[in-house]
This record gives sequence, C-alpha cells and structure tokens, in this order.
Amino acid sequence: MAHPRAGTPATADDLIDVAAVERAYYDITPDPANPDQRVVFGTSGHRGSSLDGAFNEAHVLAMTQAIVEHRRKAGVTGPVFIGFDTHALSMPAWRSALEVLVGNEVTVFTADGDEFTPTPAVSRAILRFNSEELGAVADGIVVTPSHNPPADGGFKYNPPSGGPADTDITSAIAARANELLADGLSGVRRVPFERARRSERVIDYPFLGEYVTALDEVVDMDAIRAADVRIGADPLGGASVAYWGEIKDYYRLDSMTVVNPKTDPAFGFMTLDTDGKIRMDCSSPNAMASLIAARESYDIATGNDADADRHGIVTADAGLMNPNHYLAVAIDYLFTHREEWSEAAAIGKTLVSSSLIDRVAAGLGRTLVEVPVGFKYFVDGLLDGTIAFGGEESAGASFLTVAGRPWSTDKDGLIMDLLACEILAVTGRTPSERYRELAENYGESAYARIDAPADREQKARLAALSADQVHADVLAGEPITAILTEAPGNGAPIGGLKVTTENAWFAARPSGTEDVYKIYAESFRGADHLAEVQSEAQSLVDSVLG
Repeated sequence: MAHPRAGTPATADDLIDVAAVERAYYDITPDPANPDQRVVFGTSGHRGSSLDGAFNEAHVLAMTQAIVEHRRKAGVTGPVFIGFDTHALSMPAWRSALEVLVGNEVTVFTADGDEFTPTPAVSRAILRFNSEELGAVADGIVVTPSHNPPADGGFKYNPPSGGPADTDITSAIAARANELLADGLSGVRRVPFERARRSERVIDYPFLGEYVTALDEVVDMDAIRAADVRIGADPLGGASVAYWGEIKDYYRLDSMTVVNPKTDPAFGFMTLDTDGKIRMDCSSPNAMASLIAARESYDIATGNDADADRHGIVTADAGLMNPNHYLAVAIDYLFTHREEWSEAAAIGKTLVSSSLIDRVAAGLGRTLVEVPVGFKYFVDGLLDGTIAFGGEESAGASFLTVAGRPWSTDKDGLIMDLLACEILAVTGRTPSERYRELAENYGESAYARIDAPADREQKARLAALSADQVHADVLAGEPITAILTEAPGNGAPIGGLKVTTENAWFAARPSGTEDVYKIYAESFRGADHLAEVQSEAQSLVDSVLG
C-alpha cells in the first residue's frame, strides 16, 4: 500500500540532517561482529547509512585497501578511474578512498575540479584507456548508492572490463575488507587527504568532455537536433546535472531544457516515493511525479538516478513508461536501425524482465540471453560484441555504438534517455506510441513486483533452492512449463526461483538489504490473472520456506 503522501513534494520534516549524516560517517565505528555492519556487496556494490553503522569511514578505508590488494594480485597496474555522485556521503567516501589509493602508491584519475561523475562516464573512461594504452590496465571505483535515500552511501568496483565486478571478485574484496575491519584497520595504508589530493599520482581527468563529445558514436544526435525534439531532462539532482547542460550546448539542442539544474544532498526538491521516502528512482511514478505533471511541455521528458545509470522516459501521451515497455521498444528500434551491428549479436535481459522482450526478440530473429538479476552478467558480452543490448527490469541498460563497438559495459541512463529522443526524431512516434504497436502484435501484459516478509534464515533457504523442492505442476490455472533455479542464458544461479507457464511467470528472490523476498510476476491474460499468479506464487514460496 502506498504511503498517503507518496508523489507529493518533500517537506522540511522529510529531509535528512546532512551535517549529522556526515559526522556519523567519521564518528561511528562499525562492529565487524554485527552482520548489519559488515561489508556486503549486493548486486551493485556495498550500500548503507552512516547513521546505522553500515557505511562509515572504516568501511571505505577497508574496501579501498582490499581493492588495492585485489588489483595487485590480478595484475592491474594502471590507474584507478574514480567518480562520485551527489549523495551526502559520496564526497567524504571519495576523500577516504583517495587517501588509501595514494597511500598505496596507486595512480588515480579523478574529475576536473572534483566534479560529480556518472557511472557510465567512469565505465567509458576505463574502456577507452584500456583500448588505447599499451601495457598498464586500468579499472575503476564509483562512489554511489544509486537511487537510494539521501542518508545512504555506496561503493562499487569496476574491473578492467569496465562494468560491475562479478561475484568472485566482490566476495574476495568483501572478505578481505571485513578482515581489515576486524583487525582495527591495521593493514590499511593511507596518507592525509590534502597531501593525497596534491600528489602527482592524482591526475585530473576530463570525464565530462570525453563522454559528451563521443555521444554521436552511440546515438543519432544529428537526427535529434534536426527534428528539434523538445526535451525536458531532469537529473533528479544527480551526477548528470552538468552533463545535460553540456549535451544541450555541444549538440546545439536549442529545444532542450535541463528541468532541475540544482544539486542538494538532502534532495529536498524530490517528491516522495511510494513508501514515503525520498528516493531518486526514475522508474517510480511517485518519485517522478513533478516531471510527469509537466509532461505536456515536452515531446520527451527524461529522468536519471543519482549516478545516472538508470533512465526514466516520460511522454505527453502516456506519462512515465513502464521500464519493461521501454526496454522492448528500445530493442525493437535498435535492432532495426543499426545496420552495422552483427547479425549474430544477441539481446540480453534479466530473468525478471518482461516476457514481451522474449517475443520481440523472436520476432526479430535474434538470440535472447536471459541471465540472473545484475548487470554484471552483460559485461563480457557487451565488451566482445556478442551482446548488442543488455537491459534489466529496474530501468538499467546499455548498448553498442552505431559501429557495433563497446560503449559502456555498465548501465547508461543518458544514452537510453537520448535514444528515446532519437526514436521520436527518426520514426515520428514516441516510444509509448511504439509500445502500443508492439503490444498489439505481441500481446499486452500485466507486470508487478510485490514484497513478502522473510527473515535472514528464510532468505538463505530461498537463495539455495533447487527445482526438485517445488512440487507444483499448475500455476494460476495453467500447466507449469519450467521451474528454474539457474538462468537459461548462462547457467548462473538465480539466487531464488522462477516458474513459467505459457502466458505467465513469477520469480522470487531474497532482498539483499531488507527482511523480505521479492516476487516479480507477469501475465499476458490481464490484471486479474496476474493477481492469481502473485497469490499462488507467495503461497508456493512460503510453503517451501516453512
């Protein structure tokens, strides 16, 4: 049930005390014996609040030292590209990381003027360096909790492949970081920040210019300008603020408006998300309520989360598009408008993304690669070109350049926003209009996610399920066609369960941060059938968990 103030502007009572959050970062020492205060890498890095002892200076010092030790073992001898977003804890954590990197004699590339840097700009910088330089290999760190609330901090590692690190790497980094925490950080080497920032090992890097001037390699910026698309770009107070202004100026997009060019670590300009919290979730109608209300002022309005790895597409005719709907539209358009892409290049999707994508892929005659939740599973394919587009249900995606080369192996919300503008410019139809055409051809689906309570032990049992533990043969009146605990695209463990029928499916996965499990479900037989699927899915999972 939605919070009674969901979608309404935040008030003073909703805002964090920024100074208190920053003080807690330095003042609270996490207890390594407390599971909630240890380093844990989820699907995209370690996240938590300084107020809870879950994201504090000790965590960042330990994680950075663990990354330094990992890269030495892996033979990564080049620079670390580092970026951070606009959350209150991001700059303090960036400062801490810099102290450790320089203390370990690692070369660091950070943004000119210590400016905010989106995740895709870091990914692209890593790929560019590694494609142009001989010998030394670079990797990266992004300090961001993505769309999480303002009191949270986040920290993620991108290896030389440019995208999110795989589980083997993050597990080793987390284990070593927790050892360092338990040992009172005695193994951490650091220097004072002022000395670190002045060090010759810290090099200013033009992330913004390098990223923006190359955008026409991946999106038809000429078509967008020629069509004079009225664009309203809302960075939601995140790291893409300066990027959208530069995109407007560099490509002479006179009809573009940067809707909100402000940054504020309390994010006081946001409308409240569905649960009543401030959250920069550009796929949430409540978090995007202000932009949706202004949709008739633009042909395409777009949003990004704090590190700009997610996208939100708003059209005058439909409001905020369901992320699954836009993924299907983007795939259909790209694979029919990128003549230089290999005929063998596949479409990547997470297994909790809409089955409409499966139907579109079949209609295009393209191979579909279905993987577990986590963009890390698309990295290698995007890097070698065997996957031309990788997308996930939570509004994250990236794709190859027009020439079929890697662009970003991490999610890129900016190019997905600009692609929506290209689609309108080239076809004369908004992405939402094109979605309705796809739905007529392939079927209209009802899709939703719900949460159900589960404690730590129950979540562990769900993550370790095997298919033979599920004895049902019918789901919401249809014969079950598959029971999956491994992804069909790569055989990797789902960390949960997916059950499919001819016209519906559900997937259940434990939350990495809350005492719940998530049920994703979809039906091509309408909302009532979806409700049946959800109800039976919860009963089935609860019976297994006990």
